[in-house]
Amino acid sequence: MFNHEPPGYECPFCRLAAGGEDHLTSQADIVLRTDRALAFVASRWWPNNRGHVLVVPTAHHENLYDLPAADGHAVHDAVREIAIAIRRTYDCDGVSTRQHNEPAGYQDAWHYHVHVFPRYPDDNLYNTRHLPDPATADERRPYVRRLRAYLD
Repeated sequence: MFNHEPPGYECPFCRLAAGGEDHLTSQADIVLRTDRALAFVASRWWPNNRGHVLVVPTAHHENLYDLPAADGHAVHDAVREIAIAIRRTYDCDGVSTRQHNEPAGYQDAWHYHVHVFPRYPDDNLYNTRHLPDPATADERRPYVRRLRAYLD
């Protein structure tokens, strides 16, 4: 309906869901997987909200407009589980979620996804952009461990 995915787009989230990896995300970053949803510690971090998680449908849907109800429910259920796990394990004071559609809505990956951020007093989340350099696997690992331990 309102699609902006360029021709020949190689979806990094589909690659991850299919068992692949790339320079930003590996299988080791996955903290939760169901038949229809996948959650992983993101490599692009905001300065004061490190260890945030992306939740995606395992099937390719570009945005909210294309998302079937069953996949939307699965993603939302996973978002809730991740939010509780973050709140219990990150020593944060709250959680925020974000979801973007189309370029004007700040969508820059052409696969529906929901950000789940740990929140802290005065963290300035909505007035900052992600850090220019992606988090390394070593930087992501402690967050992955915390979430997996809680979710297992």
